[in-house]
Amino acid sequence: MTAFSLSRVMAVLVKEFTQLSRDRLTYAMLLGIPVIQLLLFGYAINTDPRELPTAVLVQENSSFARSTLAAIENSGYFDIVAQARSPTELDELVRRGEVQFAVTIPGDFTRRVIRRDKAQILVEADATDPAATGGAVAALAAIPQEALRHDLTGAAAPENGSAQPFEVVVHRRYNPENITSYNIVPGLLGIILSMTLVMMTALGVTRELERGTMESLLATPVQPLEVMVGKLAPYVVVGLIQTILILILARFLFDVPMAGGWFGLGVGVMLFIIGSLALGFLISTVARTQLQAMQLSYFYMLPSILLSGFMFPFRGMPDWTQALGTIIPVTHFLRVVRGALLKGQSIADMGPSLLALAIFVCAVTALALARYRTTLD
Repeated sequence: MTAFSLSRVMAVLVKEFTQLSRDRLTYAMLLGIPVIQLLLFGYAINTDPRELPTAVLVQENSSFARSTLAAIENSGYFDIVAQARSPTELDELVRRGEVQFAVTIPGDFTRRVIRRDKAQILVEADATDPAATGGAVAALAAIPQEALRHDLTGAAAPENGSAQPFEVVVHRRYNPENITSYNIVPGLLGIILSMTLVMMTALGVTRELERGTMESLLATPVQPLEVMVGKLAPYVVVGLIQTILILILARFLFDVPMAGGWFGLGVGVMLFIIGSLALGFLISTVARTQLQAMQLSYFYMLPSILLSGFMFPFRGMPDWTQALGTIIPVTHFLRVVRGALLKGQSIADMGPSLLALAIFVCAVTALALARYRTTLD
């Protein structure tokens, strides 16, 4: 035998291309995942979010108040989207997560500025995600010098350039010390449940297809929905045990506050577990091998980690990326978990996120049942 034969190399090459054409899904994943990673990291990830939704409560109608609000908005970090009529309404907007910041300009603001009597405005930041608020809070330091520069003239002008006509008082709510683990550890609950439940279900059902045991099950009079419920029910118990274990560790190892909202959290956990299992079942109807099931699960996990707000501020992403992130159930589950543990939200406050999870469960379950019939009949 010769040391090297180009014809034998060509034969191996043809064989590999033939195998590639037979396993299109695997190779599509190998090409698609790097492209998606490049696009997400290049376009979607932004660690310095701007134009964050802000609500204001202005208790006096004056040119100073208008100039101050204009300076806050012109900084680029704040987008005034709501005008509250009372402190209670302002508080509700922050607690429900509809705005990231709440600005209060008091009724005696102009009088105190003119008298140089320690005028203050209050900025409350939703600090459940410290990375989302850090840049905006830093930008507030320049507001007092810029806001009233054109309004304070003559005798009302500051005595020198360094004197600030008013002070910005910042209150970081729900996480005043900016502890990162308060944001990351509750978020890990959603990521861990997704990784384990989606993959376990997808691999478990695909393993039965590879071994031929699924056909034996189908030979029985059991209906598709009954098969699905029977196979997924044990994993629901596994998911609940995982949830309890993670919450206990979060409390006693990381001192994550448990503010309440237990009923809404329980509903959210059940919906998320069922949705994740149904998604794993749907993947198993697409994949033909366990390797394909694992690759598809990874394909789902990548945007779940990057676009859900777990690693990077959700509001810092472009609009098109936020639209994609809204489709992912992890995004809504993270809002439920953080809202319950850090804010003590009621189930009514969690309503939009719970509704999104319920829609996801119904849609994925219907797709899984439809695919189950067409692929295994």
